[in-house]
Amino acid sequence: MIISRAPLRISFVGGGTDLAAFYRISPGRVISTSIDKYVYVAINPTPLINKVTARYSVVEGVNHARELKNDRIREALLDLGIENNIEVGTFSHLPVGTGLGASSSFAVALMKGLYACLGKRIDRKEAAELACRLEIQLVKEPIGKQDQYAAAFGGFNIFQFNPDESVDVEPVLLDYKKRLDLEDHIILFFTGITRAASDVLVEQKANVSEKINTLKEMADSVLPFKERLLAGDFKGMGEMLHQGWLKKKTLASKVSNKIIDEFYDAGMNYGAWGGKILGAGGGGCILFLAPLEKKEAIKEALKDIANKNNLNDFKEVPVRFMQSGVEILSTDGININH
Repeated sequence: MIISRAPLRISFVGGGTDLAAFYRISPGRVISTSIDKYVYVAINPTPLINKVTARYSVVEGVNHARELKNDRIREALLDLGIENNIEVGTFSHLPVGTGLGASSSFAVALMKGLYACLGKRIDRKEAAELACRLEIQLVKEPIGKQDQYAAAFGGFNIFQFNPDESVDVEPVLLDYKKRLDLEDHIILFFTGITRAASDVLVEQKANVSEKINTLKEMADSVLPFKERLLAGDFKGMGEMLHQGWLKKKTLASKVSNKIIDEFYDAGMNYGAWGGKILGAGGGGCILFLAPLEKKEAIKEALKDIANKNNLNDFKEVPVRFMQSGVEILSTDGININH
């Protein structure tokens, strides 16, 4: 059995500029970090069982990979010529639809694991590229590339998405104390609202031509954000998050809604320097950067809003930053060529 895992991520500024509709006109940039929440994929060859089994939120057992309903597993297996005699299962710390890139983390871990199952070793760049191909070309999701690269590489990085489809990866070397201090100033909540990123991104892609200047400003904000990060200027980072959120809300009508605005306004009113909804928007997780002495008041204010709106799944999500990207945890006797 092969067991692989890939981390989820928090993106700070530049999100949305990783869409091809933008970066083919002007380079996109995103700064993000992987976190201590993972998607795991287990792949078990079954030479004596002439079926395909996929275990995720449901269990599928079919005679041929093309019969699978799970589009990522189906298309990955068909693309690699794996028709049956295999089990694929997945487990995650957090559900899909939280804005932390879980779908793409799954795609990265899946491709890493399937290649290992075939006896082939792929590096982080190859894992990211293969996951992008799987999701964007084969499954035809209207998404960008940032989540696949964040899951594959791990750590703090700036990703630049170039018009020729290449991606530049610049690690951001943050010292240990600043990293711990930043973790302490972050508050992350799952709003209790899940959504499909495609619902937001279809409209956002259609609006790129009229929002091109806003998107360029968002891409250009990545380098100043990096400078504030390296200087430990968390207040300045928060203010940039706030400005980025205001810009992001203009990209598509479904980025925000009444409840999200209520959450965000409460966080700001109770002392946050800035924040944003993670991922495409419309639900998922909301992030704030705040002074330490304001954190409890912000938490209580958001809990009250969640209770008022009967969002029973609302909760704080404690996070730590992680350096590791996609990796194979176990091969259980399967030989992998270098």
